[in-house]
Amino acid sequence: MKPWQKQQWCIPPNANATFVCAMEDILEVYKRLYDPDKPLICMDETTKQLIKEIRKKIPVTQGNPERIDYEYERNGVCNLFMFYEPFGGKRYVSIIKRRTKVDWANEIKTMLNVHYLKIEKVVLVMDNLNTHTGASLYEAFPPEEARKLLNRLEIHYTPKHGSWLNIVEIELRVLTGQCLNKRIPDILTLKSEVHEWQNQRNFQKAKVDWQFTADDARVKLKRLYPAILT
Repeated sequence: MKPWQKQQWCIPPNANATFVCAMEDILEVYKRLYDPDKPLICMDETTKQLIKEIRKKIPVTQGNPERIDYEYERNGVCNLFMFYEPFGGKRYVSIIKRRTKVDWANEIKTMLNVHYLKIEKVVLVMDNLNTHTGASLYEAFPPEEARKLLNRLEIHYTPKHGSWLNIVEIELRVLTGQCLNKRIPDILTLKSEVHEWQNQRNFQKAKVDWQFTADDARVKLKRLYPAILT
């Protein structure tokens, strides 16, 4: 027992039919056989604080690691969008300064018209932020173009307090641990390092072996199911 320790967590309420309905919808999508002509893509975003060094580093020497000063200069915040194809081993990361509805719409357009241009339908899993809606496409583009983009999407939302169901969060943690866990001074350096990381992961075709199913949920998360509790 370590009562002084706390861990931040997404805790859904008990007996929540809305939660389990959305959860099982996502889990059914994950059970589908991989289809390169109708790929599953999980989308999420994160931020990165840009930090400049204000004193020269002391480089690595034998027996001593690289040393940096504890002081630094904040240089703004960037937003990272990731589109991850977990069963195809592909991911695409873009870096911009904002995260508005129009920015999200532009990222969706790039994903469909650049990375998946020849694909008629994309299965898109994402959390239900107010920017992640078809309405954002209508704010950004003429109605004919917005509708054309929407017709190429089959959208599935993770439940509120259930973002852990989005597989892309696993890949974002990999990105953080392998690339973002250091001081990066500016957006150009960030783009260069993330692009290199992305290319390496795509070359490896790094995938996810997702095992959690609705049957598992009905046992391990049975407190969420109203009919099981009654």
